Amino acid sequence: MRSARGLVGVLLLAGLTVATAATGAETVFLSSQLRPIEEAEKVRQVLLRDAPVEANFITDEPPMVVNRMLAEARAGDVSVGLIGALHGELQPLVEADVLQPVDDLMARLQDRDFVESFVELAKYGGDTQYFIPWMQATYIMAAHRQALEYLPEGADLNALTYDQLRQWGANIQQATGDRRLGFPAGPQGLMHRFFQGYLYPSFTGGVVTRFRSDDAVAMWEAFADIWEVTNPRSTSYAFMQEPLLAGEVWVAFDHTARLMDAFRQRPDDFVAFPAPAGPQGRGFMPVLAGLAIPAGSPDPDAAAQLIDYLTRPEVQVNLLREVAFYPVVDTELPTDLPQGIQIAGEAIAAQTAAPDALPSLLPVGLGEREGEFSKLFTDTFQLIVLRGADVRETLDRQVEVLRRLIEETGAPCWPPDQPSDGACPVD
Repeated sequence: MRSARGLVGVLLLAGLTVATAATGAETVFLSSQLRPIEEAEKVRQVLLRDAPVEANFITDEPPMVVNRMLAEARAGDVSVGLIGALHGELQPLVEADVLQPVDDLMARLQDRDFVESFVELAKYGGDTQYFIPWMQATYIMAAHRQALEYLPEGADLNALTYDQLRQWGANIQQATGDRRLGFPAGPQGLMHRFFQGYLYPSFTGGVVTRFRSDDAVAMWEAFADIWEVTNPRSTSYAFMQEPLLAGEVWVAFDHTARLMDAFRQRPDDFVAFPAPAGPQGRGFMPVLAGLAIPAGSPDPDAAAQLIDYLTRPEVQVNLLREVAFYPVVDTELPTDLPQGIQIAGEAIAAQTAAPDALPSLLPVGLGEREGEFSKLFTDTFQLIVLRGADVRETLDRQVEVLRRLIEETGAPCWPPDQPSDGACPVD
């Protein structure tokens, strides 16, 4: 969720163990998230200040969190009481059977009204609850209010389809003479997440398993049509807040963090709304973090009390206020939040609660080769949409690259693809 811009150096396992021993009865809360110094201090000094039990909040890089928990489980000497990490970071611990099921705790927290799709994601395709949702970030749409008068007749901003998005862009172009729909398709943009988490799921219901399906062919053809009404400078855009503020783009897709300056600087000029839907649903990519209790936790009751506390609506709002990560429970956002956070938050809530919501997670199991996976999607986009290559022929070639990558890494399927035994099958 955050780039490594905080703690200098890496805490070694031995050092962490010494720190744990020194805390006495404190529950060690080990997190791969909120690592920057200023964020970690806000957790310690503000978010955990009124917690019902003493917590020693420690952060580390995601691989080190996983390695530590696997090492402690093998040694039969678990010092960590509570883990905070992304869905994909917790998956190796689920597979290694070193997390304590939290079904009973989830039952006690039903009044929290968690986002239902997040609850299901925490089961990893089965019936057992392995973590409790903690916080989220995601990607949404933004538009200048000038663009709203050109919405297609009968279109609902919170329930758009990709057909309506294309028509919206065409209406704006016809009225203004300019293509004002925009995507972060530059070298530093996050366009690959749009394909992985939004377009593919919305049109095919999957990502890896449906890569070259007939639905995928129709998807690429539909997006090529959308590109015809897209600002051609999109191939240089990284942060969509910049062309929005400059007026080059009136309607855009991007990560909330890369739209926030537009919302903060000119909150009266911009609106935020969910991503469009396709034939299979409203694909979206939540960056979901959860709270898990390791098997053999020194004090699982204390860990459960911390989870109870951290998922209370008022604490979730404080989390948003202090570190700008959004709630995973249904709660009304207070009106005194900064307007930018308020604007994005309402769109995130509408997206996650949409009746056709189809969450797609960040890639899992690819390790250091995730960059190759993302490049596959941007390469396919460039071939089909920018260069006009035949869709079917291109997918037939690219699927071999994907199959080789998945087989060599052994990466299992992740949502929205169905769980697999072993490497995810590639269509």
